[in-house]
Amino acid sequence: MSFDMISYEQIGAVARVSQNRPEKRNAQNAQLLDELDAALEQAAGDDSVRVIILGGKGPHFSAGHDVRELGDGYMTQPTEQRYAYEERRYYSYALKIWDIPKPTIAQVQGACVAGGFMVAAMCDLLVASEDAYFSDHVVPMGSVGVEVLFHPWVLGHRLAKEILYTGRRITAVEAREVGLATRVVPRDELESEALKLANDIAKSPPFALKMTKKSLNRTLDIQGFRAALDAHFDTHQLAHTSAETRARGVGAEQRLEKLKAAART
Repeated sequence: MSFDMISYEQIGAVARVSQNRPEKRNAQNAQLLDELDAALEQAAGDDSVRVIILGGKGPHFSAGHDVRELGDGYMTQPTEQRYAYEERRYYSYALKIWDIPKPTIAQVQGACVAGGFMVAAMCDLLVASEDAYFSDHVVPMGSVGVEVLFHPWVLGHRLAKEILYTGRRITAVEAREVGLATRVVPRDELESEALKLANDIAKSPPFALKMTKKSLNRTLDIQGFRAALDAHFDTHQLAHTSAETRARGVGAEQRLEKLKAAART
């Protein structure tokens, strides 16, 4: 399968799937998300692939959802239309990453923001460059965090509240300290370190890896992981319809400028 906004390469038993829209900081428009989902399905269904690396070309992993493509009228769309779009491309696609029966590694540099943060957090492991940072500044802009509320499960309850309430960044060093990143390396060593980790994992028998991942994910599901995510997605949709959000009257271009300003702080 050929892709326009995704780079797909296989290195031995490892598939490296990269968002490839660097001129837009790998902002997630519909085409990129559809291609990313297809590329990950391709890697998941290929018996010669044992481990998948998910990365982003250019200086940044991803700036999150492409608000320019969504347009000024997005918030005024019928709830059913907006719900269906986000349920498919944001919520379901993200959970499909979580459910891939093969180990996945997020390879993160630069900005890993909002929807980009959500996608990276769905991977089993995360290798970050020293210049990487993570943020979800959706709450200060009037919503309730991104569509998949992974934050308390990955960061712990109190840190999740702090970063969501304030929109502040998590640096690569802090990400390692709290267990979000498993490794932090210099930028020029990021690809090689992620590949080394993937190759180390690929030495284990595929069925053992698959069943271990299944058991680990089930452990979180027993604690309510998926039920909590399902509930939050509906709450996220409710926030879209609030008078507070609509009263802001922020169009796509204005939202983009606010996002850029938040990313610089």
